[in-house]
Amino acid sequence: MTITTGMPGVNGRRGGGTALALDLGTARIRLLLSGSTAIKERPSACGGPGTARQWPVRHGMVADMPGCARLVRTTLGDAVTERHPPLHHVLLGVPVAASRLDRRAAYAAVSSAARCRVTMVEEPLAAAIGCGVDIADPRPRLLLDAGAGIAEAVVIRAGEIADAGAVQVAVGDPAEGTGCPPYARERVVAMVADLIARIPAALRATARQQGLLITGGGARDPELARRLCAELRITVSPAPDPANATVRGLACLLPTVEHRTPGTSAIGRKDVDDDHQ
Repeated sequence: MTITTGMPGVNGRRGGGTALALDLGTARIRLLLSGSTAIKERPSACGGPGTARQWPVRHGMVADMPGCARLVRTTLGDAVTERHPPLHHVLLGVPVAASRLDRRAAYAAVSSAARCRVTMVEEPLAAAIGCGVDIADPRPRLLLDAGAGIAEAVVIRAGEIADAGAVQVAVGDPAEGTGCPPYARERVVAMVADLIARIPAALRATARQQGLLITGGGARDPELARRLCAELRITVSPAPDPANATVRGLACLLPTVEHRTPGTSAIGRKDVDDDHQ
């Protein structure tokens, strides 16, 4: 997993200001200011009274850059008030499946709204940290991050995402729900099964013994957990407060990346292809 860091914006600076964690989800946008425990959240929709709501994030990716920038700007305006020092750093979650273009779109939307340094972190890793998982453990750990628009299953080992799979899980209005829709459960179970099968044989038993941790809105779907447990014959544990795991993990990472030089990795692995750079 590469943490990608952008240069400070026009009004950005390296220190002495406000930093925040930002989870830009398909259905909800969440943020957490450094030094605070109060999560601010709102629907990931923009549009004024009397106009149709627009959802600029689809399947976890930025589909409408100007709309997303407006959404982030509004959210930041509500959270970062005049009593706070100027905003100087945003730690932004992105899906593992995000392509280089997807990441550029997310970076462009957030940096234009925040006008400060933006660092991107892959969301399942942040979610694991938010659940208290020791990501530095050399033993493989399975995690399923099931959001409103995308479900990603990952193998975390020795501080990095060793392997991953993704399934788009929602269509239509994201306001209709944040769990895993029934039609997608079979695809999600198959994705996790395929991921487990790809773990090297010498490590597979250890990964299974550690069980599967579920984060995101889909963790609240008891049928998904039951299907995973029954079909994969593995212990399945929904995370406590699963919807907020990613933003809490990003907030935990803020001190790690605050003093990094732009362009370096805080938790690094060599990316498998250009789309993950």
